[in-house]
Amino acid sequence: MKQAFTLLATLFLFTNQLSAQEKGLDQRIDEAFKPISDTVTNAVFFEVFDTPFVLILLVGSALFFTLYFKFPNIRHFGTAINVVRGKYDELEAHKAEQAELNIVDGDVIGTIKDESKEGEVSHFQALATAVSGTVGNGNIAGVALAIALGGPGATFWMIICGLLGMSTKFVECTLGVQYRDVDENGVVYGGPMYFLKKGLASKGFAKLGKVVAVLFAIFCIGGSFGGGNAAQSNQATIVLKDLLGLESAMAGTLIGVTIAFLVGIIIIGGIKRIAAVTEKVVPLMAVLYVLACVYIIGSNFSYVDDAIGQILAQAFEPKAVGVGGVIGVLLIGFRRAAFSNEAGAGSASIAHSAVKTKFSASEGLVALLEPFIDTVVICTMTALVIVIFNMGGVFEYGGDGSGVVYIDGMPYEGAGITSQAFANYIPFSDIFLTIAVVLFAVSTMISWSYYGLQAWKFLFGRGKVMDLTYKVLFLLFIVIGAAASMDSIWAFSDAMIFAMVFPNMVGLYFLFPEVKRQLNRYLKAIGIAR
Repeated sequence: MKQAFTLLATLFLFTNQLSAQEKGLDQRIDEAFKPISDTVTNAVFFEVFDTPFVLILLVGSALFFTLYFKFPNIRHFGTAINVVRGKYDELEAHKAEQAELNIVDGDVIGTIKDESKEGEVSHFQALATAVSGTVGNGNIAGVALAIALGGPGATFWMIICGLLGMSTKFVECTLGVQYRDVDENGVVYGGPMYFLKKGLASKGFAKLGKVVAVLFAIFCIGGSFGGGNAAQSNQATIVLKDLLGLESAMAGTLIGVTIAFLVGIIIIGGIKRIAAVTEKVVPLMAVLYVLACVYIIGSNFSYVDDAIGQILAQAFEPKAVGVGGVIGVLLIGFRRAAFSNEAGAGSASIAHSAVKTKFSASEGLVALLEPFIDTVVICTMTALVIVIFNMGGVFEYGGDGSGVVYIDGMPYEGAGITSQAFANYIPFSDIFLTIAVVLFAVSTMISWSYYGLQAWKFLFGRGKVMDLTYKVLFLLFIVIGAAASMDSIWAFSDAMIFAMVFPNMVGLYFLFPEVKRQLNRYLKAIGIAR
């Protein structure tokens, strides 16, 4: 409760400061933010053969893991669903073999000991928390941005990236559980910071492990402030201002403060409260959103084959203005899919590390469902709605290259495009979509607050002062995101989340043989042929 009063007092003081400087607030934030955004973007998205290397790394690695593990995204899909359903819980509790131990610098780093009391959340709660970190405005605003820039063909490459990303997510989340820390109070600390430090030490690369672990933690904190926070509050504010007819910069600030207040109440409770909220909010909103998409698609069923035809044809022969051919639309699709499902970034392994399990691979299998839910299902639904909506040429694909399109002479971007598509078919859909965007944004923010806090604690320690410091900064970035423009926020968000890929991949390539060993161990325990 003391933390809650401290957070509220800080937000109140910050709001008063902003109120005294209403004029040009968003411009001043953009001016301060843009140099940082440009610098980070240039550093992260350096090109090799005219293609950002980070995308080559992501897609190439996803393909490698898919082949090495013999298509786990297909072969083990049913097993993953059964794990989430709890089908193997009794086997895990009563028939699990004693974990093999591996000692490095005095730490036990094997798969978890016989640990029925270790871990903090269930398989489903871990999945819901991680999905809430990915199923957000990347699915609503990000898909619209991809199609506005690259045309329908971008959808095809988003789906391909999502399917391949399932394998990467399986690897990184298995490692997240494998090398986690559990303190004397049963609190779990996990994620790439820990499997980089401990896992690489076990391979004889202790110094390298420490360096890349620190780099990941820094980038993760930046990602939690950007893509997991500011970008979410930015899109939530846009749709709320549109719905309420508000235009002033101060309106955005006040919306940001309100969202920050709601998020603050939740994140004070830690992973158990976060999981309790996300396991209710995320499935409900995801189901309602998908049902709304299904209704629109079903109501325009005669256009579905045309929409799918455009998606497939324009993946290889794009017609969007200035997209830069097949490679251009491919990069747009991959970039937005990677931002949406975060496979390869390592963030989700932080949430999955908190699961109650004796087998690290069990949670890796659960995790491979995320990109399928996020990208293959929800992103595709959104894309079909937008493509069907634009069958009559409502707006021009590609536009001026900024992602802004003009509908009836009015400019729209991101979630605003999706909102127009929904409004064309469902009465009062603006209210529904606004609620969906806001709740998706809040669920993403609370999950990313946990990710960033874990990285913060890894760098600065696990004391209460450091805990509170991070949470205050996180809430302030909600307000900043609500007041800034979309361009600078999305650029910074993309860069920070993609920066996490580099150190994370170091760990995946050093440690993937351990993942195979743990997968075989788990499949043997539950009686499934390898």
